[in-house]
Amino acid sequence: MIALLLSIALATGAVLACWRARRWSVGRSAPVAVLRGALRLPRGYFHDVHDVVSRDRYAARMHVLAAGGFVGAVLLVFAVHLFGAAWPPLVWLLMVFLFAMALGALYVLARRWPKAEARLSKGSFQRLPWSLLAFALFFFWASLPQAGAPPIDWGAPLAWAMFALGVWGAAEMIAFFPVGPMKHAFAGALHLVCHPRSGRFGAARPDSALRALDLSAPRLGAETPADFSWNQLLGFDACVQCGRCEAVCPAFAAELPLNPKKLIQDLARAMDGTGTDARYAGSPHPGREIGRARGGPRAVLIGVDAMIHPDTLWACTTCRACVYECPMLIEHVDAVVHLRRFQALERGAVPGKAPHVLAELRETDNPGGHALSSRLDWAADLSLPILAEGGECDVLLWLGEGAFDLRNQRTLRALVRLMRRAGIDFAVLGEAELDSGDLARRLGDEAIFQSLAQRNVAILDRRAFSRIVTADPHVFHSLRNEYPAFGGEYTVLHHTTFLAELLEAGKLAPRAKPEGKIAYHDPCYLARYNGEIAAPRAVLDAIGAERVEMDRSGMRAMCCGGGGGAPVTDVAGKRRIPDLRMDQARATGASVLAVACPNCANMLEGVTGARPDVTDIAELLDRATEGP
Repeated sequence: MIALLLSIALATGAVLACWRARRWSVGRSAPVAVLRGALRLPRGYFHDVHDVVSRDRYAARMHVLAAGGFVGAVLLVFAVHLFGAAWPPLVWLLMVFLFAMALGALYVLARRWPKAEARLSKGSFQRLPWSLLAFALFFFWASLPQAGAPPIDWGAPLAWAMFALGVWGAAEMIAFFPVGPMKHAFAGALHLVCHPRSGRFGAARPDSALRALDLSAPRLGAETPADFSWNQLLGFDACVQCGRCEAVCPAFAAELPLNPKKLIQDLARAMDGTGTDARYAGSPHPGREIGRARGGPRAVLIGVDAMIHPDTLWACTTCRACVYECPMLIEHVDAVVHLRRFQALERGAVPGKAPHVLAELRETDNPGGHALSSRLDWAADLSLPILAEGGECDVLLWLGEGAFDLRNQRTLRALVRLMRRAGIDFAVLGEAELDSGDLARRLGDEAIFQSLAQRNVAILDRRAFSRIVTADPHVFHSLRNEYPAFGGEYTVLHHTTFLAELLEAGKLAPRAKPEGKIAYHDPCYLARYNGEIAAPRAVLDAIGAERVEMDRSGMRAMCCGGGGGAPVTDVAGKRRIPDLRMDQARATGASVLAVACPNCANMLEGVTGARPDVTDIAELLDRATEGP
């Protein structure tokens, strides 16, 4: 009877798996090295996935017991009860896995009953611990005869009661594995094999560069689920609705109309024939009712009554906190930008001040509409060397749009003084420097970005230099990671990394120690996008700062609210993201909040009321090396 039960459950599971896979076939084709992906699956699961899971100790223990026990138990259940491999040591190993699975189920139960954590979705997930327990208890009982206990008396009431428990467990854990509360494990394993960003696995630094868009394609960006690649659709189905992305999203915290978990579920449910969010059982997008969204595999995704409201799309700051915290390695930001590309390039439907900013970028090659000849007005007294065509220098200092902003000119002046103090052979491009295109790309206007990137690469190719240094993490990310797709291969350093190198080499010698505590705010495009969290702290430590960490720091730092075009799309929330971040800075008791990004400086310095002074690391080092 047990073998028959397993056979029916396995056959049903295979049919439902094929049915589930048909959902992804509506997506565009994508090249996938399946064999290579299958070979890296064990490492991807036990290293990459578990690295994320282990950041929550409770979840890590729960996952090892429940998931590890389940995988081992299912394999051995088939071996023992379907194929008759009743070797006693194998049976005892099966019972160990079943015991671990039952213990893991109790961990799951404790998280969900009597009341689940706010970030966890309910619905069918609420029965998951009971299903795990039913499977573990039945097959533990059914395996006792193979371990030396008397045979099962199938005429006894207990046997039929246990068999009913087994039917439930086998149905949930095997038959309905591809569609029930465990579907994330089915889709998740395939997602790891066919991941759209295979470079994420085993990489020395984050794989965070956006892929270039073919501007000659018949459709630019994503209007419907069918416009995503099939393995991106697979990734949306891998969502376990754990809410880790929800818990770290700055937009959700500020009650902007975005919950990244709900966004991924919107995309997953839109693959249904008559997609609706009516059965979604998690936290909604703040201010948006559940039940109004409608969609389908070829239905428009963005609209007031579509699956995703326009305000939800434009509320994202592209900080990648959701991506970094996702245990299923889903690429939320890639999906957001792909949707934005259609809105920007096909519909011209960008909100707020964004149309004006994009127009200025198109016409003047910078978002503020400034004359490029005024890029060095702030440095009239500094006599900055300009690298002309055919010229040569060691370090090319890329000024960025901070050169047009009074606040960030202070940072650039400090950086110039430090480079001269260290005896660096450097120069700037002056009016030849165009905007890097980062803002246009995050807003979805890939055409402007590619135009700027190609022209900047041509400008740089006519000059000789060893390295590019910039104080803007957005420029740093674009030049370092996204320009190579357009022929621009450069050694690019963020100014904190460069300054740390100068200090280590003894070219800068701090003489004055700063007073009071200093907290450091990690820019998203420096930390999560590029993995650089050590250099800024090394500079602060070198000047003798009493450094304190905020509640969220390093790779898990909270966004300032200045990325992804958020300041120009003007999507309102109940609070401002920089106000939330400044609350975390105040909690440290620091008198200074050190920053390393012009966007962060502007957003955080705009917070009103009593707060720490917002000061760039270059300014702090300039004061320390200048002397008392």
